[in-house]
Amino acid sequence: MWMDTVKDSLLVAGRIITIFPLMLIAGLFMGKRSIGELPVFDFLVILALGAVVGADIADPNIDHIHTAVAIVLIALLQRGVSFLVIKSRKFGKLITFEPTIVINQGKFVVNNLKKVRYSIDNILQMLREKDVFHIADVEFAILEANGKLTVYKKESPSAPLPNHTRLPKPNKDVSYPLIVEGVVYEESLSYIHKERSWLDAQLRAKGLRQEDIFFASIDQEGQIYISDPTSADLPPIQH
Repeated sequence: MWMDTVKDSLLVAGRIITIFPLMLIAGLFMGKRSIGELPVFDFLVILALGAVVGADIADPNIDHIHTAVAIVLIALLQRGVSFLVIKSRKFGKLITFEPTIVINQGKFVVNNLKKVRYSIDNILQMLREKDVFHIADVEFAILEANGKLTVYKKESPSAPLPNHTRLPKPNKDVSYPLIVEGVVYEESLSYIHKERSWLDAQLRAKGLRQEDIFFASIDQEGQIYISDPTSADLPPIQH
């Protein structure tokens, strides 16, 4: 029994040593596109490769040559599909996602958010990763096919002209979520030392009700910015 265990362990080690160079060659053959951006089809290719290799390593009873053939065929399939994507835009659109505008002129595009099943918190986190802390600063933001967020910021009216580049740049605005889909974030009010009664008075002065607000943020000065849902005049965005 002990000898059988050692034999199986050595067999697994031998499979790892031989299969990973083949995986490396297949990955280099498929190209950077399959490793970096990971569109839907390439993601499935990676999953398939992982399943094939994982089964081969874990089960010594699987014929090793079949695993090698499967890896080669999967790599060839991915390379062939990549060629068709380059040659035909229609085919490319069938096997991947379209870019989606989620913010337009400082306002969330609610229908698009629901379509891609992203929450406001998801988008706010992605904005922070782009050093954007105030949605009003965004002209439009696009959720790309690879799941990354592309942000085009509004030009600051106080930005220096080309011949005044030595002028100091204005500080970036920082705001915090205050109301998200009708729910008040008490932490934001507490951080800027404001009471709930103050917020209610501010909303009444604007003729608004808390439950009707899709998204509102507040800055350190206590200024409230309200983003009404919008879907009008979206710029055409294609691959």
